[in-house]
Amino acid sequence: MQEAHILIVDDEKAILQMLETILKREAFKHIDTAATAEDALALCKTKRYDLILLDVMLPNRSGFDICPMIRETTDAPIFFLTARSSDLDKLSGFALGADDYITKPFNPLEVVARIKAHLRRKMVHMTPTSQTTYQYGNIHVNTLSGEVKVNGKMVDLPAQVYQLLLFFCKHPNQLFSKSQLYEQVWGGDFLGEDNTIMVHIRKLREKIEENPSKPSHIITVRGLGYKFVPDGDKHEHS
Repeated sequence: MQEAHILIVDDEKAILQMLETILKREAFKHIDTAATAEDALALCKTKRYDLILLDVMLPNRSGFDICPMIRETTDAPIFFLTARSSDLDKLSGFALGADDYITKPFNPLEVVARIKAHLRRKMVHMTPTSQTTYQYGNIHVNTLSGEVKVNGKMVDLPAQVYQLLLFFCKHPNQLFSKSQLYEQVWGGDFLGEDNTIMVHIRKLREKIEENPSKPSHIITVRGLGYKFVPDGDKHEHS
């Protein structure tokens, strides 16, 4: 995990130095930093990263602006760092493809813990298993290639949405609470991260459901959580 390549993007020099110092203390060896959107984009075009910490409020262009551009070059998890803490900002961040949203001021040790948890989950998912493909009706997942097909057509899933689908595929017809999903897929303590779960469930439904407004696979069980129904039984959702 400490061999992971991490990019930190923030225009505040103190934050860059603090995060870089703490990550190095935790034995992370490969860390790059950027203070502008332009530098971040240039690095992403020339280097491969396993995780990116991206400040929202950057000079000239915001993290929200360049997130889709970064997504064109890498599927590395993106953690937004920002003082903008409204629900709308968080939803916007996740909608753009972010995998986590960390508000300032933050505890740097918590940031490191989230990074470790995410990379640990990524390593687990990369570990070869006896089953490398999942076929549920019109949904096909190949874990070796990371490809997902719906009705025979390739669909592009952000990294964390893919991990959510893969978890569901491994546990069909099982009910999971929001906290269980967060802990299993995101690899950290839940801490009431309702928006994270809801946004990713919605994005997954948009990719695999015939009618995302009336899902037949990713089912909401009111007051309890979600479950993946391969047969496509329809239930009331929220």
